[in-house]
Amino acid sequence: MARLQLAGSRRLVPLPRRAPRLAPLLLPLLLALPDGARADCPCKVPALCRPITHRPDFEVFVFDVGHKTWKHYDWSQITTVVLFSNYDPELMCHAHAKGARAVLRGDVSVKDIINATFRASWIAQQVKLAKTQYLDGINLDIEQDVAHSSPEYYALTALVKETTDSFHREIEGSQVTFDVPWGPNCVGARCYNYTGIADACDFLFVMSYDERCLACSQCIAGANSPYIQTLTGYDDFIKIGINPKKLVMGIPWYGYDYTCQNLSVDHVCTTAKYACRDAVHRQVTYQTIMKQVNSSTSGRLWDKNQQSPYYHYKDQAGHFHQVWYDDAQSISLKASYVQKHGLLGIGMWHANCLDYSGDAIAKQQTKEMWKALKPNLLQRGEK
Repeated sequence: MARLQLAGSRRLVPLPRRAPRLAPLLLPLLLALPDGARADCPCKVPALCRPITHRPDFEVFVFDVGHKTWKHYDWSQITTVVLFSNYDPELMCHAHAKGARAVLRGDVSVKDIINATFRASWIAQQVKLAKTQYLDGINLDIEQDVAHSSPEYYALTALVKETTDSFHREIEGSQVTFDVPWGPNCVGARCYNYTGIADACDFLFVMSYDERCLACSQCIAGANSPYIQTLTGYDDFIKIGINPKKLVMGIPWYGYDYTCQNLSVDHVCTTAKYACRDAVHRQVTYQTIMKQVNSSTSGRLWDKNQQSPYYHYKDQAGHFHQVWYDDAQSISLKASYVQKHGLLGIGMWHANCLDYSGDAIAKQQTKEMWKALKPNLLQRGEK
């Protein structure tokens, strides 16, 4: 997952119908609630501490990093929310009220998990924590180097399987997911057993962002999630035998601000001399970008090759910057692939990146970003 400090066919395919929301879900939960329900349930309605057990036909997988912005998310779409920051019982209760799972974030050293006893202990701790917090599973976000056929390679696959088995056994309807980079070809030295991991868990969340390699691109700034490169990654996952229904597309709700050592008349931003060690770039949220783009020196520009928006501006020191990001247009293009190729769903890193203030313009921009997850609605112009 990007860390907090960093980043064919036009036929419209309707998305599968969502699973029923609170009204039909809550009644059976109330009926099933045992007389001796735990007194420490933090929800006003004790039934909301029961696990979510239904399996939606289409996943909208959301990462939340805190600050209560979750109150303004589009809960008509969300099926799973990962509590990536501190545990928030109010968020758990709200998610359950909307029929959505709330899950842990899990990370552990791949060197430690070579030891089977350590693995078992770590998994038991995660299950206990999920039970204590009335959560519905775990998202494994383990972004570490792993060499093919190494001890870590086999241990990681075993960890995923053992975690899935334990959660499924201990928590009814629980979900175990695993975050993978944008392609299966040892991206970022992560040479995982992708097919084995996909088989071992409920599904993979594919992090289709942070794809720009400056050293591979002559130190030229470019898209965070370029169209062709992104979709080629999914083609490659499917080619190695992973069922599309085991894949959830992850898209970025943030971009990158590059400082240009040179900005050409045809908008080429050179960030440094090779090997790009002096390149300066930082991650910026969509809400920050939207506040800046209209006052920039260029306004919003569009790159046809990368199918991505960008703009440039000059800072107070007189240096030019180029900002690449994703908006409703670029996201909806990639989301169409999800529908056409039958992927399980879509999600983003991270939901807090939007502007949830009462400002009218920001409100419309935020609405469009949520709607872009289902591009058939955007293209039809539905409200």
